[in-house]
Amino acid sequence: MFRILDLFCGAGGMSHGMHMNPNFKTVVATDINVKLAQTMKKNNPDVKLVIGDIQKKIVKEEIINLSKNREVNMIIGGPPCQGFSLKGKNLGLEDPRNFLFLEYLDIVKQLEPEVFVIENVKNLLSTSKGWFKNQIISAIHELGYQVSFGILKATDYGVPQTRERAIFLCSKYKKVELPAPTVKKIVTVEEAIGDLAYLNSSEGEFEQEYSTNAESIYQKMMRYNSSKLYNHKASNHSKVAIEKLKMIPAEKGKEFLPKEMQGKQKFKTTWGRLVWNKPSPTIDTRFDASSNGKNNHPFLHRSITPREAARLQSFDDNYIFYGKKVEIRTQIGNAVPPLMAKAIADQIYSTLKI
Repeated sequence: MFRILDLFCGAGGMSHGMHMNPNFKTVVATDINVKLAQTMKKNNPDVKLVIGDIQKKIVKEEIINLSKNREVNMIIGGPPCQGFSLKGKNLGLEDPRNFLFLEYLDIVKQLEPEVFVIENVKNLLSTSKGWFKNQIISAIHELGYQVSFGILKATDYGVPQTRERAIFLCSKYKKVELPAPTVKKIVTVEEAIGDLAYLNSSEGEFEQEYSTNAESIYQKMMRYNSSKLYNHKASNHSKVAIEKLKMIPAEKGKEFLPKEMQGKQKFKTTWGRLVWNKPSPTIDTRFDASSNGKNNHPFLHRSITPREAARLQSFDDNYIFYGKKVEIRTQIGNAVPPLMAKAIADQIYSTLKI
């Protein structure tokens, strides 16, 4: 059994995906923001959740002691790395903006897990011609671990979204390669959320009955063992926003708006609609704003709901999100797609099982 410490856990997407393999169980999790971690706690009541800044000695000691008591042998997490930019090259890992990355590695040093997984933005691998990537790999090797690294595409693992993440898969005893694609056919937006296409602006509730049948294999998978539909509530858009969306045909974008109504945003995707037969672009933390990007419903005059965004991230309907609107959208937008995390867990288990 792999007993996990989830650092920077947020809503718990990475843990949730790993739990899809019965040989993985998160036993300790931590985040600095209680509002973002409340979803993790309510969906995983057996996890010991520590809220606090891991820079603080008392918080870090609590995490270390709990992890030892609960026999943690695996660590996962995505430490923020704001200092990994061209401007930060002079200091590298010593850049003060990278302190959370260093804290992650220090906890690895103290707990000596069998495996640890670092996920981050894909640009981390290419910035400064790979200089930062090499620094990270060197630090991992110094701790005595073998590492596989690369960019994973969410669509390769059955996630209906083009999200890409940098992954460092680190193991003490035997090198674990990154997981190969698990699907041959990309899951589309329609396959993911076509059964939820009935709400208009401001409609829906936190909890409601299903009013349609699941049509695709993916929809049936998302609904498995779920008796109610949660978080399917549409944003309350302004009249101006709704009128703009009415001018945009199904699956199209702001090029159909009069020039004076297109706004000053430089991005072509603003006011864009999702396309049924393609995966979604990367879900961000403002998916509920119709002007934000290509996150409006393919034909309804609204942005996608939190449940639709969660489906596009591959959270099943049993995973309920708690908090205020801004907290929920941040939880979903920042999460690691669970099906991607499951593929990593499956790869670790198949390589290291005795």
